[in-house]
Amino acid sequence: MTASGAVSSRTVLSSADIDRALTRIAYEILEANKGPEDLVLMGIPLRGYPLARRLAEKIAAAAPGVDPAAITGQLDVTMFRDDLARRPTRPPYATRVPVTGIDDKVVVLVDDVLYSGRTIRSALDALVDLGRPRIVRLAVLVDRGHRELPIRADHVGKNLPTSSAEQVRVRLAECDTPATDEVVIEGTA
Repeated sequence: MTASGAVSSRTVLSSADIDRALTRIAYEILEANKGPEDLVLMGIPLRGYPLARRLAEKIAAAAPGVDPAAITGQLDVTMFRDDLARRPTRPPYATRVPVTGIDDKVVVLVDDVLYSGRTIRSALDALVDLGRPRIVRLAVLVDRGHRELPIRADHVGKNLPTSSAEQVRVRLAECDTPATDEVVIEGTA
């Protein structure tokens, strides 16, 4: 906060920047996987799921014959979190697994911001309850550092060094009002 009590804010990724980052991540995923075979994208609610859907669309555009809906799922991690007692309660989101399942698939977990690593640890626990993927990878729009667990993203849209006092806000048209795409850092000026 500034001396007047206002929060400073600066946009670090615009809508066009987010689109370019997702295009790059989609191609990285295809290259790492040597094509779209056995690929499943599991988005972590709230913003990871629309990002996973957007990535699936970009993968389908680059690899004809891929049905984006058939490779996209949603993985709720609420009940696997280790901080349920400290955070405000929220209703769990539905977990949706693609029809082909995740057994022996290359599963890419998709989230908006990688910070402490605790959400991803929860996602790994939730994933094990659903099946046994062959490989699990991680794609995030923003990696802001400050890891508390030994977790690293395989595909990153933007590395954003931040202080612990700052907040990284990802806004997506599918989730936020006003409907806009941007990444903003809020904190002390």
